[in-house]
Amino acid sequence: MLLEINAQSQIPIYQQICDQLILGIATNKLQPGELLPSVRQMADEIGVNMMTVSKAYTLLKNDGYILTDRRNGTKVAEKQVNEPSFQKRFSKRLELLLAEAQIHQLSENAIQDEVKQIYQKFEQ
Repeated sequence: MLLEINAQSQIPIYQQICDQLILGIATNKLQPGELLPSVRQMADEIGVNMMTVSKAYTLLKNDGYILTDRRNGTKVAEKQVNEPSFQKRFSKRLELLLAEAQIHQLSENAIQDEVKQIYQKFEQ
């Protein structure tokens, strides 16, 4: 899976890496147990600093999306169960998105339609 990094984006590069890997996992482009490039390899492939990739991998590891082992490298973790810490983080992020949608006068029906359309990408 080749990541596309936008150096001009206001989204930090480490966050772009995290977001794209999470999307890859959710859409099954990355399978549980699949080996990811090392920090050095990933940094070289996408042309960023190793510390940027390291930060992304650390965040993904802390959230349970990847597993790291010095001998076996970095692998995609099994799909997660819904835990209270995730539910709380999800609700906060969703609340902010819905607040922005309200400011931009999106209707509840428009939001629900968009959610359904996006969620279909992740169904197996």
